[in-house]
Amino acid sequence: MTTQTDLIFGSIFTNGTITGATFLIATLCSLAIGIFIAFMYTIKNSYSKSFILTLSLLPAIVGVVIMMVNGNVGAGVAVAGAFSLVRFRSAPGSGKEIAIIFLAMAVGLATGMGYIGLAAIFAVIISVANLILSNCSFGEGANEEKTVKITVPESLDFEGIFDDIFERYTTKAELQEVKTSGMGSLYKLNYKVAMREKASTKGMIDEIRQRNGNLEITCSRPVAVKSDEL
Repeated sequence: MTTQTDLIFGSIFTNGTITGATFLIATLCSLAIGIFIAFMYTIKNSYSKSFILTLSLLPAIVGVVIMMVNGNVGAGVAVAGAFSLVRFRSAPGSGKEIAIIFLAMAVGLATGMGYIGLAAIFAVIISVANLILSNCSFGEGANEEKTVKITVPESLDFEGIFDDIFERYTTKAELQEVKTSGMGSLYKLNYKVAMREKASTKGMIDEIRQRNGNLEITCSRPVAVKSDEL
């Protein structure tokens, strides 16, 4: 006897057999859940139209692929390898973008196996959790970290010259990179700093440019230092 739980968490495919009706149901439900995931991501997140369209269509695409595999282990391994190539043909994304793409793929895997109810419940739980965590202070550091790039003339002894300024405006200032520019006539200093609470970024920059000859100064979000190692 079929129970209410079986209807929600069970597969719509009887004995793994896919009919025209079940194929349409699974595909349309995948598309609907994908649109829901994309809509939830647009709340309190920056995004592009192409990314939102990708989130909307990805569950249906993955679901159809899984339905075509239909239990074939060899084909499943080949599909997994094909999906791994997407990483090398796409621009690097943030951790949040990667997580939401994995959510869309997981929904596609579930609907492709016929578990429509399970996919819908899972999408709602993760989307709501993402929205809540994005709007609370969970995971935020005590201080705002930034990357400060300062250009100084060749004649300026830059070692320690900005220490007192950083001491007033930051809780931590670490010189990560020094490189020459302009045929050796300029130095470019790359600092990683943690701003003090309510510290003025403009005030810090104004004091620095009084010492670097009013040359270029850039203050931005942390940028990972590139490495030549694989």
